[in-house]
Amino acid sequence: MLRTLLVTACSFLATAAAAETVTLRVLGQPSGSGLIAQQKEQPFFETLAERTGLDIKVEYLPVDVAGIPDTDGLRILKSGLFDIVSIRGPQVSRDEPAVLGLDLIGMNTSYEAGKKHVAAFLPYVDQRLQKQFNAKLFGMWPAGPQVIFCKPEVGSLADLHDLKIRVGDQSAANFVAKLGATGISMPFGEVQQSLARGVVDCAITGPSSANTGGWPEATTTVLPVALQLAMNGYAMNTKSLQKLSPEDQAKLEAAIGELTAEIWTFSEELYEDAMRCNTGEQPCERGTLYKLKAPPVSEADLKLVADAVGEVSLPIWAKQCNAVAPDCEAAWRASVGADLGL
Repeated sequence: MLRTLLVTACSFLATAAAAETVTLRVLGQPSGSGLIAQQKEQPFFETLAERTGLDIKVEYLPVDVAGIPDTDGLRILKSGLFDIVSIRGPQVSRDEPAVLGLDLIGMNTSYEAGKKHVAAFLPYVDQRLQKQFNAKLFGMWPAGPQVIFCKPEVGSLADLHDLKIRVGDQSAANFVAKLGATGISMPFGEVQQSLARGVVDCAITGPSSANTGGWPEATTTVLPVALQLAMNGYAMNTKSLQKLSPEDQAKLEAAIGELTAEIWTFSEELYEDAMRCNTGEQPCERGTLYKLKAPPVSEADLKLVADAVGEVSLPIWAKQCNAVAPDCEAAWRASVGADLGL
């Protein structure tokens, strides 16, 4: 009788444990970073349980509201402090250089190229994150083509010589150094005031983010030559993922896959709309109307950016990545490099 009671009790406890709602803490993009975070990412995670039918409770917190540096995204994942992190590719690449291989300067100058190259190298980056940070990479998405906003009027990349430029990652810093400019790293939220006060002369970001951040209030010109796409993505702590059944893991991964696909489309729509808004053209549907000058992009500038992959971005990045993962450059050349002829 006692044995029967014990078996019944254990069975009841196991069933109760299996039915327990799983809480997922999500660290999101900065609250002021733009419409992708506000209109796509945050609503998605706040309604994730309803969307998927999963027995989960989601606690979503923007990285800046949490008071966590966005450079610490991968460390936060490894620690388990948050279960899912909306990683900012350029920022976390300092901890895992392979991430930067998804978006070197000159590599993704269009959305079409970006989709192809990210898909090619993502399996290697996922492998690295699982090994080094106990994190499963679900997918990557672009903040949008990164262009240059300047306080002084500029007409081409050659005019950036001797200027101080806010950059998002080391690849961009190396590129502007080749132009004779000085790359300066600083958080997004500090850029607008830094431009206004002359701490930096120019800054690189996507047109939509710049519009949301009020950068056109402190600049005169946007140089619309796309340098890279500023890749971000979603990764989950592997121990947190294992709290879900294999079936529920598949549902979660599929849902996040749908989100990333939706963001790719939305990002392109935002880019086109924001460029019109920033330069005073209509229709301007999602941003504030400004009147920045946008000089035409020359063939010389396009060639300079395209050549930057082989001449600047790849050699410097490969050395850094190979230092922590000896097969890094070889994996890149076999995937993305094969498409670019490198």
